[in-house]
Amino acid sequence: MAVSKLLCPSILNLPIEGLKEEILEIDQSGIDIFHIDIMDGMFVPNFGMGIREIDLIRRLTDKPLDCHMMVMEPGRYIQLLADHGADILYIHPETERIPTETIDHIRELGKKPGIAVNPCVSVETVKEMLPIVDYVMILGVNPGYAGRAYLDYVTPKAKALHDYRVNNNLSYHIVLDGGADENVISNLYRNCGIEGFVLGKQVFFFQNKPYKECVEQVRSL
Repeated sequence: MAVSKLLCPSILNLPIEGLKEEILEIDQSGIDIFHIDIMDGMFVPNFGMGIREIDLIRRLTDKPLDCHMMVMEPGRYIQLLADHGADILYIHPETERIPTETIDHIRELGKKPGIAVNPCVSVETVKEMLPIVDYVMILGVNPGYAGRAYLDYVTPKAKALHDYRVNNNLSYHIVLDGGADENVISNLYRNCGIEGFVLGKQVFFFQNKPYKECVEQVRSL
């Protein structure tokens, strides 16, 4: 039996004007996790959301907040983000000298650790970390900007991460971030065992209909 989808709208898509009202509507739409992009302009050529936005979202919802840390040496910010209400913290392993120490620190703070896997990063390079994380986020696009198209060559990696999870009796969630349109979501959910999806402009934002209807449509795929 297929597991229920984990739907995680990416708040980076929202304009700063009316952010509070948008967050409240999203909170009531049936989503599971608020996805927050943290970027430092070094690991990726862009800047993301800051502590003020995280504080606002935390005040407005009881749902989990995940922080995708597209930064160099993310271990420097783990305590800060935990203190401001982040529940799930994703790091890119290649941004740390000893990524397992950062993963351990996240868990010591009572938070859920995750790793983010860029399109160019193979399963072989991260598999030793899979038993000690709660989430694995597959990047379906090159990171740093919203709205990019899904890279089809990522699909075999998604299937491989699911198969590894099953074959080794592991329980990490697998989440796709980037390019999640209706066809991609349907294929990865039905054929590759991927349950989590970061929602962006393709199926959630700027759809000219309420967020709740968008959620219902994605869940029906």
